[in-house]
Amino acid sequence: MPYIRHESLFSLQDLFSMEQKFRFEAIFSAIDIQPLLSVVSKKSRLGAPVEVHYSAMIYSLIARLISRIPTIKDLIKRLREDLLFRLDCGFMLSDSIPSEASYSRLIQKISQSNALEQMQQQVITYALQEGFILDDTIAIDATHVVARDQAPKKQAKEKPEPKKRGRKSKEEHKIWLAQKQAEEATKTIYQREIADQLTTSYEQLSQQLPLDPQWGIKKNSEQNNVFWYGYKAHLAVATSSQYILGALLSSGNLNDGKAAIPLLKGLALHHPCFKYRYATMDAGYDHEPIYEQVRKAEAHAIIAYNRRREPEYIGFDEHFAPTCVREQSYRYDSYDAKYETLKYIRPKACEECPLKNDSLCQKVYKIKITSSLRKYTAPARGTVSWDHIAKRRTAVERVNAYLKGYFQLNHIRHRSGQKAKAHLTLVSLVYNATKLAVDRINKRLKHQAA
Repeated sequence: MPYIRHESLFSLQDLFSMEQKFRFEAIFSAIDIQPLLSVVSKKSRLGAPVEVHYSAMIYSLIARLISRIPTIKDLIKRLREDLLFRLDCGFMLSDSIPSEASYSRLIQKISQSNALEQMQQQVITYALQEGFILDDTIAIDATHVVARDQAPKKQAKEKPEPKKRGRKSKEEHKIWLAQKQAEEATKTIYQREIADQLTTSYEQLSQQLPLDPQWGIKKNSEQNNVFWYGYKAHLAVATSSQYILGALLSSGNLNDGKAAIPLLKGLALHHPCFKYRYATMDAGYDHEPIYEQVRKAEAHAIIAYNRRREPEYIGFDEHFAPTCVREQSYRYDSYDAKYETLKYIRPKACEECPLKNDSLCQKVYKIKITSSLRKYTAPARGTVSWDHIAKRRTAVERVNAYLKGYFQLNHIRHRSGQKAKAHLTLVSLVYNATKLAVDRINKRLKHQAA
């Protein structure tokens, strides 16, 4: 399939190449900082006056990510030495530059509120209302993020006592069952099966998400294990416009599939007007409850199948299409949305088969996708359409690379998971605001050209 390069009138690189004043103005105008000001500002007129300029401090944190300034210390140095940068962030010549302690207290207040999430949702609402997000496919994936915290020392594990051989007595079995029930009752929603998330609200899922840094493991492109101490950033991205529709931060040891349902529920809660047809993910998300959650959104899950030591299915090929007596695979023909049925027709190789008029050779097969949501989806597995939609998943991988390479996602300068979560939300907010600024400039230039 040939690759078609889509030309754009205005790109992200063009925005970064603009004069600093206009670049900041375009991005700042896409962000409403009022929710943050209501959190950090003084609540009463009584008491000592506030000497720091909170709005300018917030804009300077955004400008730090845009200008790729690595630390708060370097940001303060830039504010002191660069007069134009200082004015672009909103500081007046009479304002004193805040100290590192002032920025630390500001970030602490931000991390204890959900103001950044509200601002992120508002940017996506602007993009939806202005017609910049017209995607029919979303992609979900996770990427590793190294923590600032120091990894704990490895502790020697005590050898467990050898299990008693033989069958348990009735009293021992009752005690064992009681212990199992007590353990299940103390487990959080993320320590249980993924199916339990279907009946749990988004608020509970977001509150119980583990945020403490942990050791994580994954396989790289060479199928070698890679270890890191920190977190995982889970993103839901619109594949065409490449806006971040949802972002979650979790411990590094959380299974990728356990963050898919919270992302899907958050998208349905915060942006109910956005409708998508397909949700594409890799084989790590191949779990039945995820298919059910996507189906609740009246969409189809395009997820790579993960064979978990499953036997070979007789009468079906590797893509679960039915086969004839001579093991020729039937061809996918169409999908009936009313009855949720996939239609397979006789393969071309059967036209000259002597058994084509035999009762064993069936002309048409119809299979309901509800018989097995993992195996059957629309379009059917193994088809060109399915592969074309599955390839759109690379959009979320590109966004992960953008966030790490240009927006400092992989350079968390704060300790504790709560501040790391605020860092991810701020990074995704600045990325979406940059995308919105680019789209607005493109739209304005097209009107001028017309």
